Amino acid sequence: MTEFVFKLDDDDVFTKPSASEVDLTSKGNYNHTFFNLLRPLYRMPSFFQNEALDLWYISLMVYYVDRKVLRNGTFDNWTREVKLYIPVLEVDKWNENKNLLIKMISYLSGDAWDFEFRKRELNPIETKISKNIPQRYVSNKYIPDSFCMLSGGLDSFIGAIDLLKVNRNIAFIGHYGGGKGVKPFQDKVISLLKDEFELKDEQFFNFHAAPIGGVEDTTRTRSFMFFMHAIILASCINKEVDLYIPENGLISLNIPLTNSRLGSSSTRTTHPYYLKLFQELLVKLGIQVTLKNPYQFSTKGEMLLNCEKPDFIKKHYQETMSCSHPDQVRWIKGSVEPKHCGTCLPCTIRRASILKGCDSDFTQYRDVDYINRKAKIELRSYKIGLLDYFSSAENPFTIQMSGKIDEDLESYTDLYKRGMVELATFINSKNG
Repeated sequence: MTEFVFKLDDDDVFTKPSASEVDLTSKGNYNHTFFNLLRPLYRMPSFFQNEALDLWYISLMVYYVDRKVLRNGTFDNWTREVKLYIPVLEVDKWNENKNLLIKMISYLSGDAWDFEFRKRELNPIETKISKNIPQRYVSNKYIPDSFCMLSGGLDSFIGAIDLLKVNRNIAFIGHYGGGKGVKPFQDKVISLLKDEFELKDEQFFNFHAAPIGGVEDTTRTRSFMFFMHAIILASCINKEVDLYIPENGLISLNIPLTNSRLGSSSTRTTHPYYLKLFQELLVKLGIQVTLKNPYQFSTKGEMLLNCEKPDFIKKHYQETMSCSHPDQVRWIKGSVEPKHCGTCLPCTIRRASILKGCDSDFTQYRDVDYINRKAKIELRSYKIGLLDYFSSAENPFTIQMSGKIDEDLESYTDLYKRGMVELATFINSKNG
């Protein structure tokens, strides 16, 4: 088992000889901008709820371990066994909810986690911010009604458009990592939304968070950390708040289509079971945030077709990023800017949705026709996966492969069928 002792204050003397020590306030360990961007934080009416602040730090710690500990070399080259020693403000609540946290994070990442909590007080930067927030907020009347994740992807762009058509008093939360990746697309999406809906700068928050020297690239817990940037801000509102996480229902179900996406090797970011566990944890901690995915029963193509501003989305969908590895363009001679690969499963689902929802696809892809060797293998794998699907399409237990579905089974099964037909229509049009 790999162990880590995390610290948030120079005065913390806790130690464990068998564990690595990590100071989250040190730039040598973690690069995160949350407390550096004080102006955005001072838009909030009150300081963060203790439980939300604890959970935000826990998400950073979990993501740190996720990036620093390799899966290769474990007994199955995937499952890691890790234990984190964590300082928290509300130690009794965390001890009460430890098993639920373990269950949620273990399901998300596919690893075996353990946590040990110890009591702490606010550190100096937190104390400073907690004193300044009430003073700085006096002249600012802006309080969002709800929050929405804004990743720079097509789903979150559609989600933002649909929400803003009804209510413009929404705060949008973004996160970017170390590469060029999604940041230019996030900036473009923000610009488009500001212009189209006449939004204010203070409605957009965008944070950077990345462990220094991360070597593991599966990063299944990134979504936990991403969502927590919204939840910690929402905890400042002092009332019940909705957090919208727009993602198409097919990708949320995370049903393996190929051997490379079996089990926990594929993301469970918005799987209904994971969100159910997450929501249960928030309730038990007393954090008044309700997680909502408005598209849990919609395919990506249906999201495009039913967008509240059809002309706007058809004009600008190509300015979003769906690819799972856009930074790999740097390995292409003569290429500089991030670009969709065109052949990974997220790109393939995107292309299938645009085929369904638009007349043509103007997105720039590195490989449109699955020409390179890896793309050909992926395409053949997709086609084999589709053959397997159509041979057992009536089996309602298929959607249970990546996680328990104990509610709305019939609706999820129907969604799965529509999503696979949408995907097959595109994949079967390609030779390979």
